[in-house]
Amino acid sequence: MSLLLRRNSSQLRLLLASGSKITRLASTDSSDVGEPSSSSSAPAVPPTAANLSKRQRQTPPAVPDAEIKKSVFISQSNDIFTNLALEDWLYKNFDFGHHHVLLLWANDPCVVIGRHQNPFTEANVSQLVERGITLARRNSGGGAVYHDRGNLNCTFFTPRERYDRKYNLNIVTRALFREWAIKAEINERDDIVIRNKKISGTAAKLGHPNSYHHCTILASANKLHLGESLVKEPANYISRATASVPSPIRNLVDVNPNVNVSQLLSAVGYEYLRTVATALEDGGNAQTMQQRGFQLINPTEKWFPGIEELRSNYSSWDWVIGKTPKFTVEKDLELKGDEQGMKLNLTVEVEAGLMKEIGIKLPHSDETVPVVTPLQGKAYNEQNLNGIMGALKLVSASNVKQAMNGSG
Repeated sequence: MSLLLRRNSSQLRLLLASGSKITRLASTDSSDVGEPSSSSSAPAVPPTAANLSKRQRQTPPAVPDAEIKKSVFISQSNDIFTNLALEDWLYKNFDFGHHHVLLLWANDPCVVIGRHQNPFTEANVSQLVERGITLARRNSGGGAVYHDRGNLNCTFFTPRERYDRKYNLNIVTRALFREWAIKAEINERDDIVIRNKKISGTAAKLGHPNSYHHCTILASANKLHLGESLVKEPANYISRATASVPSPIRNLVDVNPNVNVSQLLSAVGYEYLRTVATALEDGGNAQTMQQRGFQLINPTEKWFPGIEELRSNYSSWDWVIGKTPKFTVEKDLELKGDEQGMKLNLTVEVEAGLMKEIGIKLPHSDETVPVVTPLQGKAYNEQNLNGIMGALKLVSASNVKQAMNGSG
């Protein structure tokens, strides 16, 4: 490791400046691909590409394998927003034509949802806040995942024409077998599994000229926190957002107690460096020594101009919550009356993260009575939903009947 690890920031600056150009590539988004599902977003063509034909943009000349060098970047941050910003910065600005990169990173406890997901159908957002677990939205598709220091994240960067998800996943499975003789498989949904239990999920961002594929590897994550974090508020959510597909999971330490994240990082990094860039061929130490090795990355504004703005965008309410596709939440409640109670259905329509319409209706009825509350127009969350529920329970059944008769 010591032969390959460059610790001096000036060396990395020299690498970026000479070996790989830091030109403003303005990588355009083509699609967000993830498991369990795939989604697409409208491409945004940069001004520099406005006069290029579709064929010119999509069929760049192939770079011979011998001319491609590889680096393993190791983020020194454990902040999810900083790491998402670093990933995005590299995607938008780095030239991967002759230089492929594997970014390895780990986060403090957080739940990360896909670009097109509804956080409230994936987790109890209010409880996450109470537990000090960060909620983040990434820029790729796919489902919700829990991260902590026992989870290693891998991002494989290549030009779009070199994108190869199977290649990347095989790097991981080969590393596990070489280091610990752990036999893992890649299933039909591109999850990495051991005895039918998932240790890694996957998603991707495909643009022009760049692309990335990222995956998680569960080494020793807190499975109790993982399970508790991915439980939503009991309610009926009507949403077209991409939904996660629950899968049984396994930590690598459950298979081999000697596994740890530091050793996993080294194993995956070395497997990546010793493998030929465009084929699953083991080049051994000779291949490894021809690469650019391991680089400790300090994701700061000094190293990556503009990264602070990217981090600010990723951590903003407008992105994390406001980006949620329009949805409706319904929840039943029962009001007490003098003789008998009344069962009602609370309906809240949420758009851009805000509660636009709030009403109540009888079960199996289309008649809705608006609910007057200062929370209308405010941010939706489970606490506010239950606050409305609590206030309605104080209203008598007779008053509700009068209101509904009056609305008719």
